[in-house]
Amino acid sequence: MPGPHVPDLIGMEVLLTVHDCGSLGATARRLGLSQQAVSSRLRAMEAVIGLELVSRTRRGSVLTADGRRVAALAGEVLRVAGDLEAGIESLRGVAASSIRIAASFTVADYLLPGWLVALRERQRKLHIDLVSLDSDDVIAAVRDGSARLGFIETPRLPDGLHAIQVGVDELVVIVAPGHRWARRTTLLAMDELAATRLVTREPGSGTRQSFEMLVAERIPGAVLAPSERELRSTSATKAAVVSGAAPSVISARAVVDDVALGRLVVVPVAGERMLRPLSAIWRTGQRPAAGAAEDLVAIAMRHRDAAQKTPTTQNRG
Repeated sequence: MPGPHVPDLIGMEVLLTVHDCGSLGATARRLGLSQQAVSSRLRAMEAVIGLELVSRTRRGSVLTADGRRVAALAGEVLRVAGDLEAGIESLRGVAASSIRIAASFTVADYLLPGWLVALRERQRKLHIDLVSLDSDDVIAAVRDGSARLGFIETPRLPDGLHAIQVGVDELVVIVAPGHRWARRTTLLAMDELAATRLVTREPGSGTRQSFEMLVAERIPGAVLAPSERELRSTSATKAAVVSGAAPSVISARAVVDDVALGRLVVVPVAGERMLRPLSAIWRTGQRPAAGAAEDLVAIAMRHRDAAQKTPTTQNRG
């Protein structure tokens, strides 16, 4: 039996999230709690354990040395608890009736709607809880067990999780119609693109990570120019480019309508197309859990295979 100084699992999760986020407000947003509830959980943990776990400063909240040691132990407990939960769910067949999915914004906005329609045709009573996050937060959600299945758009696959590629996405350079690049007659060189201040997504975004890795592969040692702006959504990024703020690198899927309407212009880049993998990730087992997770990954892969059979019409020049 646990002793009197062992906190509850929710308190452990709050402590770990504070360590990751660095503030009570960010912790509250990630966990879907009020900031008051987060603060109350931390005070209760400190009272149970008898140690100061979090130091609150003007710049945020950081774990004390004792807090870091407790967080390391709590992480192991939560991982075991997650495995226990997954095993119980599998035995009870809960996976067949509900699923929580975390997906990066590109996948959530442009691919998952079609996949979920196909999944609904198989499992009409299935309850689906979908949350859209950047790729780093998707990984965190799957790792801590708050999402059973995740979809990410970065080539950097996470340690300790299982993954399978379910698609490919193309990144393109976009500018406003009035930008000088919209009228250029030569392909844009990667080194010129790397040296240009761009409207970018925030750190942790799969789009940003993918572009940075592509530049590093093609121009070893290159130093990217600082961002002109950092924004947290695809729609905000497109709006900034339309306003003439700066060019951006974004998923081709996200700008099809804007290009057709003349709001944005795609600038061809010299060399190979800027492609990145889209991957499904999960915690335990060589395959996703039987039921909704396994079916959804299978649907995604069928869509991937069908897309790969369609020849590209893009002319690279």
